[in-house]
Amino acid sequence: MDNAKEGAAPSTGPAQGGGTSAASAAGLRGVVAASSSIGDVNGERGELIYQGYNIHDLAAHSTFEEIVFLLWHGRLPNQQELDELKQAIGASYEVAPQVFDLMRQFPRDAEPMDTLRTTISALAFYDEHARDISRAGALRTAARLTAQFPVIVAAIERLRKGQELVAPKAELNIATNFLYMLKGEMPDEREARIFDVCLILHADHELNASTFTARVVAGTLADMYNAVTAALGALAGPLHGGANTNVMRMLLEIGEVERAEEFVKNALAQKRKIMGIGHAVYKTEDPRATHLRRFSREMGERRGETKWHEISRRIEETMHREKGMYPNVDFYSASTYYMMGIPLDLYTPIFAVSRISGWTGHILEQYANNKLIRPRAEYIGPRGLKYVPVNER
Repeated sequence: MDNAKEGAAPSTGPAQGGGTSAASAAGLRGVVAASSSIGDVNGERGELIYQGYNIHDLAAHSTFEEIVFLLWHGRLPNQQELDELKQAIGASYEVAPQVFDLMRQFPRDAEPMDTLRTTISALAFYDEHARDISRAGALRTAARLTAQFPVIVAAIERLRKGQELVAPKAELNIATNFLYMLKGEMPDEREARIFDVCLILHADHELNASTFTARVVAGTLADMYNAVTAALGALAGPLHGGANTNVMRMLLEIGEVERAEEFVKNALAQKRKIMGIGHAVYKTEDPRATHLRRFSREMGERRGETKWHEISRRIEETMHREKGMYPNVDFYSASTYYMMGIPLDLYTPIFAVSRISGWTGHILEQYANNKLIRPRAEYIGPRGLKYVPVNER
């Protein structure tokens, strides 16, 4: 999903005389766009940090709600602060019934990301404080959005199946609540914890395309609903969100462990991309993949169907041997979610259930020290053309 480190830097004019030109910064690779304390990616060391904390430490010991607080406030909460955040999220789970009425009018075969984008935009109609971007107001909106994303994603699945909606339980954390609302039954404690760590792993990844989009919109002082809706639009693109969906489709196409190596070699010969392998930033293993590999195996063992993990391992081994490439966050999250019984086209909306924490963290940071983000383009077109009347062309 986050397979590109993207951003844009404001400048005083087009690149000239030794500056970074558009040609040398295609896709704005390596261009510094903002100062931020939220997250950092070190591709050479395979390191990801949130507000100074290594992702491995957080994945082993933290909870998603703690990460939400960390991304918004720059530090881990004490127990009282964590309890207050959980209460604020629990009190914000309830979605206006008019929003569900709107969702019932959407085509049942609509893409879930399209439904999610439109629904999140509509939430602003039923929030009388939507345009309050003061620190206190923006934090309230951030809690509201973080709470309601999983409710809406679960509702997307149930409505398109013609099922009754499952109301969230205020006392449950986000991970447990989502699985409960999605399936209509309480998940076991271990599965809920695995999903909770998955949310931690996807919470932030510096200035990826959707996060940068959110900051650009917030930089105009548009409200948080506008900024998040724009981020969802960026996430929907196949070069950003949706990669783990395509990983799982690839695994299903392969079907058997014995076919995996041959599939990879044939794909490489045909110059086809192997989904979920390689990263534009990480030059070694994506640190998030370390945890997801373990979860893929564990979920397969829990369900008594380990072949998807085994196929993934065979692909990973072949790609490392043939190309020296490593798996990214998408590769093992695919089979992990599949073994949880989550439909393939919900993988990207689930990414958003996690990333709303990072998006809102960056929006809060943008509001706190705002400057309109307005980069320049290097003009490469013609000059000096003279207008010719249409009847003479």
